[in-house]
Amino acid sequence: MSPSSAPESTTDALVIIPTYNEADNIGRVLDLVLAQPTPISILVVDDNSTDGTADIVRTATEEHPDRVDLIERAGKLGLGTAYLRGFRYALARDYTFICEMDADLSHDPDDLPRLIETVESGTADLAVGSRYVGGVRVINWPLPRLVLSYAAGIYTRAITRLPVRDVTAGFKCFHRRVLEALPLDRVNSDGYAFQVEMHYRTWQAGFEIEEIPVIFTERTEGQSKMSKAIVREAAFKVWELRLRNLTGTL
Repeated sequence: MSPSSAPESTTDALVIIPTYNEADNIGRVLDLVLAQPTPISILVVDDNSTDGTADIVRTATEEHPDRVDLIERAGKLGLGTAYLRGFRYALARDYTFICEMDADLSHDPDDLPRLIETVESGTADLAVGSRYVGGVRVINWPLPRLVLSYAAGIYTRAITRLPVRDVTAGFKCFHRRVLEALPLDRVNSDGYAFQVEMHYRTWQAGFEIEEIPVIFTERTEGQSKMSKAIVREAAFKVWELRLRNLTGTL
């Protein structure tokens, strides 16, 4: 389905799911989101997957034309630009609650209603599904990766003073007023750095952030998109954000 011809939203909530070669997981993810008691629409932003991911989503758009939409991009353009494309899609429509979620089942779709309810209640403008608030809730990660992720939070908070424990969390719900207020055209990071930047900009803009404890389960199908380049970008991005904030160029 072309996003330009997508129907008007029938719910207030949208979850954006970027994909690249997630054919083993995406069908199950779509089914679980569609089964939620809170009606949630889905936008998949696919980066020219070669394994048939888009075909699976396209079938879902035909079966659920009022709930599922697909944007297909010409190449592997990155997580950050995929979410920015999804944000602009959501803001051009009537969605109030705009969520992010991975396509690999590491995020449990059953947690989506809790994130949405936190924002809908007015408790927060951004609800973050956190692996580290109130303890560590990660399943099947090797110890070095867990240590790297946890240390990244300490490092980021030390530099930016960002009051978020899970700084790289990619499971969250924004109220649309946050995305309307942020200069999305200035967001230029990808991967983990994108999540850090969105958290930082949200906080610096004066919006309330609340972390909601969730369990993160490492994927069992497909391949992780994590790389050394993604880690390096995140490490340097926190300094850039801090300096730009201090110089008034954020």
